[in-house]
Amino acid sequence: PGAAMLLWLWLCVCCCPGHGLRIHEYLYFQVLSPGDIRYIFTATPAKDFGGVFNTRYEQIHLVPADPPEACGELNNGVFIQDQIALVERGGCSFLSKTRVIQEHGGRAVIIADNAYDNDSFYIEMIQDSSRRTADIPALFLLGRDGYMIRRSLEQHGLPWAVISIPVNVTSIPTYEMMQPPWTFW
Repeated sequence: PGAAMLLWLWLCVCCCPGHGLRIHEYLYFQVLSPGDIRYIFTATPAKDFGGVFNTRYEQIHLVPADPPEACGELNNGVFIQDQIALVERGGCSFLSKTRVIQEHGGRAVIIADNAYDNDSFYIEMIQDSSRRTADIPALFLLGRDGYMIRRSLEQHGLPWAVISIPVNVTSIPTYEMMQPPWTFW
């Protein structure tokens, strides 16, 4: 691996004692369309609820939920069926959002921070006190990344992005990784 990747790995393992962010705690996905955000994004799985990705989706829709916080009935629930939902943080618990997407037939949920300027701080998504469960994977996405994806879809008048998830970044040379220019890796 390149020097930048080695430095990143060292920072994750050595500078976070106790928590020890390890490489397997990140999940990567790539936006395939629209082209102006054709980058590899980093997300973190929920800590203690939700499923895991047992399948690799080469091309699946990433559908922004309507309303964005997905705390109740969705106006575009029919488009979430068998796809992945992009949801915004706030209004209810992470688990509640995940259950709403699961009830609409979504395969997974990506919950973006509602702080649109957040380009580096990952929130640890934990189960609420309701003792409910969720079976679909739930991932946390930086606010800046979620904002840029939604903004691109709005600019192009598109109802969803096409993504590939999960992406194995260990097989991609560092110089070939298409990283969002607004995010420090």
